[in-house]
Amino acid sequence: MKNTFLSAEWRKLILVNYSIDQALLRPYLPFKTELDIWNDTCYASLVGFKFMNIKIKGIHVPLHTTFEEVNLRFYVRYKEHGEWKRGAVFIQEIVPKRAVTWVANLLFSEHYMTLPMAHNWEQQNNRQCIAYYWKKNNVWNSMSVDAGLQLLDMPDGSEEEFITEHYFGYTRINDKCTSEYSVEHPRWQVYEIADFALDVNFRDNYGAPFEFLKTEEPKSVFLAEGSTVGIGDGRRF
Repeated sequence: MKNTFLSAEWRKLILVNYSIDQALLRPYLPFKTELDIWNDTCYASLVGFKFMNIKIKGIHVPLHTTFEEVNLRFYVRYKEHGEWKRGAVFIQEIVPKRAVTWVANLLFSEHYMTLPMAHNWEQQNNRQCIAYYWKKNNVWNSMSVDAGLQLLDMPDGSEEEFITEHYFGYTRINDKCTSEYSVEHPRWQVYEIADFALDVNFRDNYGAPFEFLKTEEPKSVFLAEGSTVGIGDGRRF
C-alpha cells in the first residue's frame, strides 16, 4: 500500500450482524455514498477485536501498541471512475486510549470514544472463548463467543465474505464532503461458532435510534482470526 499511515494486526474479531431498516441509516450516509446491500438485506455490525503491534508511519508509539476496540458499523459503496469501492461507516468506535481517540477524530474525522475496556481469550481442549468488555456510565457491556479452533475458508459469495471484505472507511463530514481512507488486508478465515452472548446497552452506547438492537436477534455471528492490516492516508471529496 502506498502512503500507509498505520500498520497493525486486527485479531479475533467478533462480528455480530443485524438486518436493519435502510431508513435508519440514511442520515449517517456520507456524501456520494450509497448503502451496500447483500441478498436484499441491509446490515449493521457490532464488532469487537484486539488491535496489536500498531505502528504509525512505521514507528511504535509507547503504551499504544496493543488495545481493544469495539465499533458499530454499516456498509456502503462509492463509485469512482466507473468502479465501485466498498467500505464501512462507523456509528461509534470505542477504545481505551485517549491518544488514539484524539488522532482518529482529528485526522480522519471519525467518531471515537475513550472508555475502560478489557478482553479475555481462553482456550481449552478443542474450544476457545473470546470476549470483549467496555464500561459506559459505570456499567460493563460485553460480547463473547464460544468457537472451535479449526480455521475455515470463507466461501465465495458468502455472507462472511460480504461482511469482512469492505476495504475503505468513509465518514460523513457534512452534506457536501466525505472522508475516505483505504484498509488493506488479506482474505480472512473464520472459526465455527458454538454459542455467543451479548450484554450491551445500545441506547447508552449508540443512541436512541439503535436501542431496538438490545432485543433484536442477530442475523449471524462470526469469529474471524484477522490478520495484519494497513490503513492508508485519508483524503476528502
